[in-house]
Amino acid sequence: MRPGPTGQDWRIDTAHVLDVAHALRSRLDGASLPLATDGADDARRLAGDVLRQLDDYVVPRLRDIDAPVLAVVGGSTGSGKSTLVNSLVGRQVTTPGVLRPTTRSPVLVHHPDAARWFDDDRVLGSFARVRGGQAAGPQQLELVDAEALPPDLALLDAPDVDSVVDLNRETAVHLLDAADLWIFVTTAARYADAVPWEHLRGAATRGVGIGLVLNRVPSGSSDEVGPHLRTMLDDAGLDGAPLFVVEEQPLVAGRLPEEAVAPLRTWIGSLAGDHAARDELVRRSLVGAIDDLVRRTDHVAAVVDHQVAVAAWLEQGAVESFVDCRRRLSEDVRDGTVMRGEVLARWQDLVGTGELLRQLQSRIGQWRDAVAARLTGRARSVERFQGAVESGIEVLVAERVAAAVERTCLLWRSESGGAALLDAHDDLRRPSEDLGSRTARTVREWQGALLDMLREEGSGKRTTAKVLSYGLNGVALVLMVGVFAQTGGLTGAEVAIAGGSTAVGSTLLEALLGDQAVRRLTLRARADLDRRLDEVIGAEQERYTRTLDASRPDPGDADGLRAAGAELRAQVAT
Repeated sequence: MRPGPTGQDWRIDTAHVLDVAHALRSRLDGASLPLATDGADDARRLAGDVLRQLDDYVVPRLRDIDAPVLAVVGGSTGSGKSTLVNSLVGRQVTTPGVLRPTTRSPVLVHHPDAARWFDDDRVLGSFARVRGGQAAGPQQLELVDAEALPPDLALLDAPDVDSVVDLNRETAVHLLDAADLWIFVTTAARYADAVPWEHLRGAATRGVGIGLVLNRVPSGSSDEVGPHLRTMLDDAGLDGAPLFVVEEQPLVAGRLPEEAVAPLRTWIGSLAGDHAARDELVRRSLVGAIDDLVRRTDHVAAVVDHQVAVAAWLEQGAVESFVDCRRRLSEDVRDGTVMRGEVLARWQDLVGTGELLRQLQSRIGQWRDAVAARLTGRARSVERFQGAVESGIEVLVAERVAAAVERTCLLWRSESGGAALLDAHDDLRRPSEDLGSRTARTVREWQGALLDMLREEGSGKRTTAKVLSYGLNGVALVLMVGVFAQTGGLTGAEVAIAGGSTAVGSTLLEALLGDQAVRRLTLRARADLDRRLDEVIGAEQERYTRTLDASRPDPGDADGLRAAGAELRAQVAT
């Protein structure tokens, strides 16, 4: 760049800065905000605005630092923007809206020699180009050439910033973000409206060049309205912005008289024609735009951080719920809870409450016959007992999982992001449909594994193997009850039936296999059941973690956005 008005050179390596700008753009385009957390919608819109500002202004300006100054003429509804543009150009190049509100395309007027700067998508790339008055909507950019404009300046007639048409307002904001210079037009009746001042303050913060046109001032009111507007400008930090007052007067061929627009034309021409002034204008606008988009990028990064934290919190809540589910279920297995109700009744049917105890206690040497008669000889009772164990554990698992699901859903509903996930995945509000069948299959597999444990323990022991050959299934049932009946949850007759029978059975197992082997078998059987049930519970927990994994932002996105933004800002800092 050429020296600025202070004589200080402002030179940047545009190729390198472009690379940094593209890196930031790539980071923004790749950053995701998948959770419906508070502020996420605003952050997504903000990210979209930053991307558009990069595409419509920053990247094009960096690519072509010496391109013409783009002056956007914007302002309030009915302020006379189009008439002012026609008057500056000296012919009708844009059509004033007759009916309010109007939806029309923006019009960009340039010198014929400057057509190459605007015919392609170098600037305002999201707008389709048309010529010859064929534009039909706000997403099209009508290009008009005019000899009256200097080659270093283009005027863009933008929609109203306070239009009642949403698309008009959005288009106006996008165009203002692409401006090197903003010529704001208002009227004596509308200059204090709130919406335009929001944009003016934003432009002041960004550092874009601003010129104010107070249009349609009643004759004789300039001395009263002008100073008041000047005070408002000073209060908004726009004390350096020039103010041009245009009194209400008859139009000539639809345009303002030459003397009414001459001061404004001279000022614009001086900015475009004076290299130092032009360079300072572009520098301030570019640096201000980058500062603004980096600030907005930092806000997007903060929302990404928030979503990462929310996702971690939601996951922790789900994990803790199912950890508690596992703990309680393990306690249920150990404290005799499984031996209540139907399971206890089926065990009583199978072994009796007295006869087996008397036989086993009076003649341990004849225990095989007793077991064979009482257990293997009652196939249907054995099946009923095994089925009752299966059903009992299935009920316990269903209850504990339902409690974990309820706790998880309660926590997730307390945060908007989690509530949205539950709304999108209704199945997470209840245990999975196949939980019962998976639990039943798991218990059956565990019961079968008990037999394998007994065979393994008895291998190599001839006496043991011979005895087991007569009553392996019965011994397995005694071992199964030993896993459950710790009597912590049983009282009275329940202890006598379950605990007493188990004690005698354990005595027999100890005589057969040794006390250490029985303890080892019991611990192995209990651990094996815990492991298998953990897998069942883990599958339920995984439904929540899998859903979160599909909706979890990348933790590195936030740091990447901040680093890319800081690098871009540093590259253009003076």
